Amino acid sequence: MLQEIKDITIIGGGPAGLFALFYAGMREVSAQIVDALPEAGGQLTALYPEKYIFDVAGIPQVLAKDLVRSLVEQASRFQQPIHLTQRVVGLEQDGKEFVLVTDRDRFPTRSIIIAAGIGAFSPRRLPQRCAEPWYGRGIYDVVTDPEQFRDRRVLIIGGGDTAFDWGTQLLSRASRVTLVHRSDRFRAHGATVAEFQAAVNAGRAELYTFHELHDISCRNGGDRFSHVVLRDIKAKSTRELEVDVVLPMLGFVSNMGAIGEWGLTIQNDEIHVNSQMETGRPGIYAAGDVTTYPGKLKLIATGFGEAATAVNQAVHWIYPEKKIAPGHSSNMGLFGQKDD
Repeated sequence: MLQEIKDITIIGGGPAGLFALFYAGMREVSAQIVDALPEAGGQLTALYPEKYIFDVAGIPQVLAKDLVRSLVEQASRFQQPIHLTQRVVGLEQDGKEFVLVTDRDRFPTRSIIIAAGIGAFSPRRLPQRCAEPWYGRGIYDVVTDPEQFRDRRVLIIGGGDTAFDWGTQLLSRASRVTLVHRSDRFRAHGATVAEFQAAVNAGRAELYTFHELHDISCRNGGDRFSHVVLRDIKAKSTRELEVDVVLPMLGFVSNMGAIGEWGLTIQNDEIHVNSQMETGRPGIYAAGDVTTYPGKLKLIATGFGEAATAVNQAVHWIYPEKKIAPGHSSNMGLFGQKDD
């Protein structure tokens, strides 16, 4: 379906993309977000919604999901659309106007801001064939609401930050948390590993190293499994556990997808930009974790500033008569304020 033309189309609905959407409204231009994920928030929603963030200016601490909620509320002030589950597959250009093509729709736009974070990403799936039929029926590789696992026996597979983060966060909700990893070396923060290990020592959780999923069985006659079989990769033996839920936390596969074919300077899935967030292709800008330049800091706070810069530059590129710098929001009639 051909959508209505916008001044700015933002690829990515993470923190930088959401703030760019708000800022475009503040500059009184039309804008929209296009994102491949089913929910706004990017990595904050998909990877660690229950994790606290401490380095957002002016906010002592905030849960990732609450920061996303606030960013969506802020952006909604100008009633600009957010189009989800839209995977970018191409880009067309006619003069100074673009058409961003997704697997579902076509989005005419006068400029583009790429705020795609680590790119389009999807969870790594369990390699065992026995797991495939149970995805969505007991196996979940993305957690958005931990309450759905209250009083359940949860098995987490993985040894990285996401595995141990959810392992500790589900201790107070699940009836049992078991973590399984193929090694005794973990890629998680030491403090989180220590917290989970303390729960294991106290008998509140289980940890099996040098183990992997071997089989899944259903003995209750329903549409959910009841047991899993783990294989000790050293001893070559197996053990059976009663389990209600399996959470594979094996990391994500990410790539730039079609964006990599747009003639931008890309290295290691990062877009090189200058201080104006220009990508080298007129009308296309970038902001947030997807960008790189000398001295780049991959912080949410940095992404907010880059988003504002990208929007201001895009506005001036589309409408040369508009100033690059908009002035302070506290003095804008747009928000009902008046100059003293």
